[in-house]
Amino acid sequence: MAKFFIVALTVILSMFAYVSWHVWRLLPFSTPVKVVVLLLMLAALCCMVFQFKSDSLPLGMATVMYEIGNSWLVIMFYLLMAFLVLDIGRLVHLVPATWLRDNAVTSAVLTGLMLVTFIGGNIHYHNKQRQEINLTTDKPLERPLKIVMVSDLHAGFHNRRAEIGRWVNMINAEQADLILIAGDMIDGNVRPLQAQGTAEELHRLNAPTIACLGNHEYITGLDKSLELLSHTGIHILRDSTMTIGNVTIAGRDDRSNRRRKNVEQLMNGIDRDTYIIMLDHQPYHLEEAEQNGVDLQLSGHTHRGQVWPLNWVTKKMYECDYGQWQRGKTDYYVSSGLGIWGGKFRIGTDSEYVVINVSPQGH
Repeated sequence: MAKFFIVALTVILSMFAYVSWHVWRLLPFSTPVKVVVLLLMLAALCCMVFQFKSDSLPLGMATVMYEIGNSWLVIMFYLLMAFLVLDIGRLVHLVPATWLRDNAVTSAVLTGLMLVTFIGGNIHYHNKQRQEINLTTDKPLERPLKIVMVSDLHAGFHNRRAEIGRWVNMINAEQADLILIAGDMIDGNVRPLQAQGTAEELHRLNAPTIACLGNHEYITGLDKSLELLSHTGIHILRDSTMTIGNVTIAGRDDRSNRRRKNVEQLMNGIDRDTYIIMLDHQPYHLEEAEQNGVDLQLSGHTHRGQVWPLNWVTKKMYECDYGQWQRGKTDYYVSSGLGIWGGKFRIGTDSEYVVINVSPQGH
């Protein structure tokens, strides 16, 4: 973990140095004004780096540091891409060098593009998308089944109680038979959830609610996560199963647990005449569900990259990084998530919840 942190910090500082150098050269202002701009950028960077000390800060200050720091990470990434494009254009003689030095027009255009991108991305994040899919099964369901599936709530400093409450209202309005959560309910710290009483909002979910753990429950601290989730009324499956009527839900522990059961072990003893749904937060090795007779696997984790062009990266990383998929007789859905990690921007991706209608054949 320490090695990963050092590598990540090195990459972030390198990005900051490159972007800062370009901003300094580009802005058509006096030196004192440029210094102020760079100090503000440095303050945002410090918020990002030192947010991990949030437990020792007042809750309000920790929240502000989280919002500023993680939003700046995404903004800095887009500035990095913009300056790389301009630099490449200059090297191939498509962009005049004057565009990149003390240029009011370039500064204004770039600022305008950033504002449109991130204001639009924030509005789109808050506009939750309802995805609906219809499946059939030859399993003996007593009646059609309506499931609401969500993943990646990332409740915490940025997705606070009032926002979680709106999501609960939206889910409850579906009048589902079953609510399934595919991990990452907690963002990374239980402190804001305890202070805000967020568990009480989740306790309002109006149908049997079952979840598996995600990697962020482990990042938060497993014991802390489980203790908080015990007050939500959500049934947590960790390498275990439960049956409701003609439906069996199998919940895998997150792959953060290197000793978790494999799919074959998890399926041991399950009544294969029931409709089998497997919750597995990270959508790796999809073939295992197919090989072991799972009817439907539900996953999250990928966020579909969260912002463009990272969706191109996740598409290469996973067999299915988003949406509906099928292998043999096994159906899959990988959600881009209802919540979000970090800055509240959706650019080229959606925040969503999924309504799944499962009907017996011939119904």
